[in-house]
Amino acid sequence: MIIRKKEHWFKMLFVWHGSVLPALLPRLGILFILSLGVTYFHGIIFSFKVPLNPAPLTLFGFVLALFLGFRNNASYERFWEGRKLWGALLNISRVLTRQALTIGAPKADHTSITEFINILSSFLYALKHQLRNTDPYEDLKKRLNGEQLEIMKQSHYKPIILMRFLAEWVERARDGNRVDSIQQARFDENLDRLADVVGGCERIVSTPIPYSYRVLLHRTVYIYCFLLPFGLVDSLGWFTPFIVVFVAYTFVAFEAIADEIEEPFGTEANDLALNSMCQMIEDTIHELAGEHPAIIEKPTQNIIN
Repeated sequence: MIIRKKEHWFKMLFVWHGSVLPALLPRLGILFILSLGVTYFHGIIFSFKVPLNPAPLTLFGFVLALFLGFRNNASYERFWEGRKLWGALLNISRVLTRQALTIGAPKADHTSITEFINILSSFLYALKHQLRNTDPYEDLKKRLNGEQLEIMKQSHYKPIILMRFLAEWVERARDGNRVDSIQQARFDENLDRLADVVGGCERIVSTPIPYSYRVLLHRTVYIYCFLLPFGLVDSLGWFTPFIVVFVAYTFVAFEAIADEIEEPFGTEANDLALNSMCQMIEDTIHELAGEHPAIIEKPTQNIIN
């Protein structure tokens, strides 16, 4: 995800990195060439003059804009829900770390606390990799012991297994009289909230916007853009290719942005910055334990992801 400081309005006209324009250039180039051909032949195809004028295209464009607005809102709702889930994950991680440090402390030894924080950190990275369908091994081997890592190799739903490790840590703390049953129940409440976060993220990933709806809107956008030069050529002449590309850029870009943020956990420029979020959450829970984040080994990450 690209996060920029607020820029001057004139500079924003030329922003390239992070916009969808690079991906749209081939499509806009095809429309420009088509518009040039339509203008050159005055809208005539094989001696047949296409009888279009701006009036029906204006009405149709208004309706299409409404549908694109609904599509964009649906995609942004998914994006924002993903961001809220990871915001909740930050809060839950802080609360769990505080509980591990203060409930039953001073009986809890430093090694035990470090194990808890490492498991919790591993949960963050395992969830990120599960949502992106990537291999979490490199991130997990820095934080888990050999026995735990071996179990993780054989597990498919790794975040769920790591939640079990956290629950087992609490169980051992109760057996060691570091926490009582009431305190254990407080831990369990936050572990249940972790499970809710995982389930919410999985719901977004496994339930895309219905494919038939996407296909219908996609076809409609491009049919409209291909018909547009025939409706404008009589009134605009050689200005037609430029106006068509500008209008097409608006419609096609809206569709492209909606497609991109529909899956908020990916690695595209406008997806959620899960690498940075994982590192930030890990830093804050280590700092709660009295460890300076600067001395923690940080995994390689892409700053826009």
